[in-house]
Amino acid sequence: MDKPSKLKGRILLEKDGMSFLGGKRIELLEAVEVYGSITSAAKAVGMSYKGAWDTIDAMNNQSDQPLVLRATGGKHGGGTQLTDHGRKIVRLFRQGEGEYQRILEALMEGVEDFDAMQDFIKRVSLRTSARNQYLGRITKIVKGSVNVEVRIRLDDANEIAAVVTGESAQSLGLAVGLEVYALIKAPSVVLTTDMSGKFSAENRLCGIVSRIHEGEVNSEVMLVLGNEKTVTSVVTHETVKKLELSEGIPACALFTASSVIIALV
Repeated sequence: MDKPSKLKGRILLEKDGMSFLGGKRIELLEAVEVYGSITSAAKAVGMSYKGAWDTIDAMNNQSDQPLVLRATGGKHGGGTQLTDHGRKIVRLFRQGEGEYQRILEALMEGVEDFDAMQDFIKRVSLRTSARNQYLGRITKIVKGSVNVEVRIRLDDANEIAAVVTGESAQSLGLAVGLEVYALIKAPSVVLTTDMSGKFSAENRLCGIVSRIHEGEVNSEVMLVLGNEKTVTSVVTHETVKKLELSEGIPACALFTASSVIIALV
């Protein structure tokens, strides 16, 4: 009989030093591949329909290539599937997982105080409440007397401007070519159906309304951009009604450069 494992760990897949994919997300991707339906995949991994879509949108936003193609049918229609890149990522993850577990079991022999090590890892781990999280590369830095404007390229079609203090830019080591996360809280995102582009906000991301989730006070509205990226806004029910927002109509998300937080992992 095999000796039971004393230590079981989860791996986090990294690309160019940036982490974006863990075990639960891999399970969701595998379920999408098996069922071809986000509804069935969510049920299989114990997630809500909304939670599954939120997770997929986050992965697509943080990946250089889409991992999942969304359904084109009804609200809960079929047809959701992994891309070739998504299948490759799942395969690489599972191949590394077995080797990782063997290494953990070997290392456990020399760990005197695992509880202390676990506590340290917990303390240095970073989580954020920002609804919109994007992985991008800095393309331009403009230094002012106090603040620094940073341009972050998300993909061929979308770029975000952020403003940070000179001290923050220096402490983070910001430089052209560096990969960073851009974080924007959903309440900081304003929506408009005016596609003219005549607005004072430095950032403008346009797409199609993909989902509207109504809460007791506000509504969460999600736009799907090019390359399967998304942006989420929290607005009042009155705003949804005034703009006549509904799934499938074009709209733009506006937010200031000062509302963008830059993070490194």
